[in-house]
Amino acid sequence: QGREDFFVAPANSAAMAMLDAMGNWVQGRAVLHGPQASGKTHLLAIWAAEQGAMLVTGAELASADLTTLIEASALAIDEADKIAGHPNAETALFHILNGRAARNAPTLMAARHPSARWGVVLPDLTSRLGVSVHMPLLAPDDSMLTALLVKLFADRQIEVSADLVPYLVARIDRSCAAAIAIVARLDTAALASKSRLTARFAGQILAGEI
Repeated sequence: QGREDFFVAPANSAAMAMLDAMGNWVQGRAVLHGPQASGKTHLLAIWAAEQGAMLVTGAELASADLTTLIEASALAIDEADKIAGHPNAETALFHILNGRAARNAPTLMAARHPSARWGVVLPDLTSRLGVSVHMPLLAPDDSMLTALLVKLFADRQIEVSADLVPYLVARIDRSCAAAIAIVARLDTAALASKSRLTARFAGQILAGEI
């Protein structure tokens, strides 16, 4: 979860740059948003470690000690969109953001969508979130998808043929979630059939022949 383990590519370079430019955040607030497995939690963890931030989830805010969160030197909130539709959680986040803005203390939130799509009911919270800096994580390009597949196979200690990763990059959906899913699927199939992972074997899996 460190910076050295995060692969910077065009899909996420702008978000990484904004993490390093907290002076440009409106009232010290920023929102990382992107699809599942796009790197939001990893970036949040990098920032939290480097800033010495408290790390909580949106689901925890309704029962959290607000004074502690307001007074933290830096605050990271993962799955911040989970507060939507829950009055206590929405009110808690509203007070947290106000208190932290008054102290000029940075707050980084992560969610699947920009705050306008969270479904927040509290109007004052909607306005606070709306003026936050938003940093999108985009769909991976070929270089990022290649690096991710290589890492996923390495994490599972799987040896693959040289032709497998380029074959997959050209055929799977352009998403990190798709890369994670195909690696798991190929690993399971290879173990069951005691086969080596090659482009030919992957083609049989994708075609439903195995």
